[in-house]
Amino acid sequence: MKRSHSRAGGAPFAPRVHVSTSPPAPRSLLLGRQGPAVPLEEASAAPGPLRRLGLPHLGAALHPPSGSPGAPRTQENDGGDGTADATPPARLRPPEVLRVAILLSYCSILCNYKAIEMPSHQTYGGSWKFLTFIDLVIQAVFFGICVLTDLSSLLTRGSGNQEQERQLKKLISLRDWMLAVLAFPVGVFVVAVFWIIYAYDREMIYPKLLDNFIPGWLNHGMHTTVLPFILIEMRTSHHAYPSRSSGLAAICTFSVGYILWVCWVHHVTGMWVYPFLEHIGPGARVVFFGSTTILMNFLYLLGEVLNSYVWDTQRSMEEEKEKPKLE
Repeated sequence: MKRSHSRAGGAPFAPRVHVSTSPPAPRSLLLGRQGPAVPLEEASAAPGPLRRLGLPHLGAALHPPSGSPGAPRTQENDGGDGTADATPPARLRPPEVLRVAILLSYCSILCNYKAIEMPSHQTYGGSWKFLTFIDLVIQAVFFGICVLTDLSSLLTRGSGNQEQERQLKKLISLRDWMLAVLAFPVGVFVVAVFWIIYAYDREMIYPKLLDNFIPGWLNHGMHTTVLPFILIEMRTSHHAYPSRSSGLAAICTFSVGYILWVCWVHHVTGMWVYPFLEHIGPGARVVFFGSTTILMNFLYLLGEVLNSYVWDTQRSMEEEKEKPKLE
């Protein structure tokens, strides 16, 4: 009776406590507590208390394998500078959208140019005897490869397919080669030579008669916007140049090939593709053709130097930004 009265009256009594013989769990592993850090390898393999806490595989939980829902997503290759970094879900970036817009503009220029009914288009060689038209095709093909590279990068991002990555690297190599050997030197050559001769005497390169066939906006699309478009592409994406010897050999082959083509058209039709060639002698033509080849080689070297300068400068700026964080 006395014992039951003490319980009913609220007298204190000692509760039954379970004492574990296992070593206590590290305090750093309990939520909201502080304590000495425990390596994840030891925590994941710790017996007893961790398993009672429901954490038998802590190391696997904090470091999930790649491909699991909790694993960080990494970008295998962005199609630009070829580096891998953490990225959000695949989506088009501003440079990629800009490449699509430039490609569409070149397609529009080519379609409008081909739709013009000019007498020179009906003669031997058609539009292909003009370096301006050849340059437009080069630029359109180059930006088409850029867009294809961007799409391939988006589709293969995070897939882990080695064959797709191998094909993507081939596309990037082709894109870089075209910029170095054709798109930059030929594009800059067309813009520079056209406007220099046009400022001296437009009748020698672009007679006023052509104003009746080619509107002003189309003329600037063929001879002006090529330069800013290619400079924007060089600034927004890093391009790996080939070896200098192979690059110079390729641009020399293109230059000599076009000169031979112009001479062949003159041999067949008896007329030069460009009117100013009619007003200079054979010796002056040889000097001019040789000078154009040298200028093409110079523009190739200029593109190589400019590409290195732009990206070396950007890399230095990024390193300067990272220094305060490291300190």
